[in-house]
Amino acid sequence: MAPTADYRVDPDGVAVIVLENPPVNALHPDVLKGLFDGLKQAHQDPRVKAVVVTGSGKNFSAGFDINQFQKKSGGGGIDNNINDAICELLEGGPKPTVAAIQGVALGGGCEVAMGCNARVAAPGARLGLPELQLGIIPGFGGTQRLPRLVGLQQAIQMMLTSQPIKESVALKKGLVDAVAPQPELMQAAKKMALDIASGKLPRNYSLQRTDRLEPYGEAIAIIDFARAEAAKRARHLQHPQLCLDAIQMGVARGGMAGLKKEGEAFAAAAALDTHKALVHIFFATRSTKKVSGVTDAGLKPRKIKRVAVLGGGLMGSGIATALLLANVDVVLKEVNQQFLDGGMSRIRSNLASRVKKGRMSQQAADAAMAKVKGVLDYSDFGKHISQRHQQSL
Repeated sequence: MAPTADYRVDPDGVAVIVLENPPVNALHPDVLKGLFDGLKQAHQDPRVKAVVVTGSGKNFSAGFDINQFQKKSGGGGIDNNINDAICELLEGGPKPTVAAIQGVALGGGCEVAMGCNARVAAPGARLGLPELQLGIIPGFGGTQRLPRLVGLQQAIQMMLTSQPIKESVALKKGLVDAVAPQPELMQAAKKMALDIASGKLPRNYSLQRTDRLEPYGEAIAIIDFARAEAAKRARHLQHPQLCLDAIQMGVARGGMAGLKKEGEAFAAAAALDTHKALVHIFFATRSTKKVSGVTDAGLKPRKIKRVAVLGGGLMGSGIATALLLANVDVVLKEVNQQFLDGGMSRIRSNLASRVKKGRMSQQAADAAMAKVKGVLDYSDFGKHISQRHQQSL
């Protein structure tokens, strides 16, 4: 299926734009084009009262299509044209917009959601800006809108650590405006969009908000502290400081000035060797999961029924316990009865600990213990053994 954004107008007058690029709806340039084309169509259509933006399947969007970083220099082709379209069509167009968020809304996906006038999330949704992990900074307005929605301190923490937050935290902090059960997510988002269109709810423009920003003196102190911490934890790395440059410009001179600085800082980060190296590592790591002749050959793992573990020390007993918890029979081999008794006792203690913590019942622990056999020779190491593990120092 080619990356795109599906557009429809429902009978209630809500235009629904669905980001389509399975499995995580990465923002390929064609998806962004489809989104902005759909917004133009909705704003010009007299039938449309409001717009809801969502993602297909289980996710809103995991962010910008990382493959573009390999195909194009200078940050995958990201430029100010995208930010201009978000400001003019998504956030500031004639019809209000609401994001209906399920699954993940990360990076550019979260920035698209923040560009909407409101956000409704389903339970289990996660939102965040992890761009610094790839040696760049948020490039779709995230350095400006996130601080204005959740406050400067929370926003800086989210960006510099690349850690997403759950929908419950996002609701408390102000990143989302409501949480609705998954089956009711679309209906809740459409109702909110229509209420904004009718004036029942205010229409918010994230880029213009200042009510959640700390007072200027306190904000500068927060940024200075973050700079010092980033310099200690990420020595010689420039992109965290570039991110803070963009944030500080927005605090000092407003959202639009901050957006301009963000574009400059993004371009500077994308030109660094750090970005190129981290993108290389990302794809190199992903390629290890694809082994020619193995992962593409339709091979299926053999079912493990019984495993022999050589040695019942701390490591061996731990391996044996893990196998028992996976419902695999175990033959535990030791060199003498004293060591064997010790190994069996450690396995029994491991299971008892889980019972004490409420992670399994005593009946289940007894059943697991019944699946391990202790031996002093190799007579049980016959054709029924699927694997052998040797404890080593």
